[in-house]
Amino acid sequence: MEKFMILLANNNETIEVLTVLDYLRRSDIKVDLVSTEEGLDLVTSHGVKYMADLNLADIDIDDYMGLYIPGGTKGAESLRDNDKVIRIIKDFDQKEKLIGAICAGPIVLNKAGILLDKKATSHPSVKDQMDKTATYLEDEILVEDGHIVTSRGAALTNYLALKLVEKIKGKQAKEVLKPAIQQDMVEKYYGFNF
Repeated sequence: MEKFMILLANNNETIEVLTVLDYLRRSDIKVDLVSTEEGLDLVTSHGVKYMADLNLADIDIDDYMGLYIPGGTKGAESLRDNDKVIRIIKDFDQKEKLIGAICAGPIVLNKAGILLDKKATSHPSVKDQMDKTATYLEDEILVEDGHIVTSRGAALTNYLALKLVEKIKGKQAKEVLKPAIQQDMVEKYYGFNF
């Protein structure tokens, strides 16, 4: 069975890690939390301690259909500066496997050079770290360009998680999860229909 991986470092944003994990697993998608640190014990940017499933050195990237990079600036910078992470992202891009990133996470995709001539967004605080070869959409909360999906930040994590579910399992699987985030309130107050 193909799996999906969430690449992690210390100081990733709590909501951006756990919401995506939760939505994917609720949709019966096999997800591995993959630590890029020396051990499996990790801590989020807000001090939440948790444990990864595997260490980066212990995975076979061919077992995975896609990957996700959460934000949290320090965590994203750690992932960006990890040569093995960059090689995996380049491999996934070449094979057109699903790649998602949110908040500061798109700086990792940028470092891998996969946003060339692509549309993307990120948290405004890292906009200046995004390569000018990408079409940066600062007013979009979710940007999909082929097999790459990016989003702006923690408050929007559920939209990215739903998009990943849709891309992996189809629209019906996404529809099953939508009531959990009270779609009618989102549409009424924010004008966004997903």
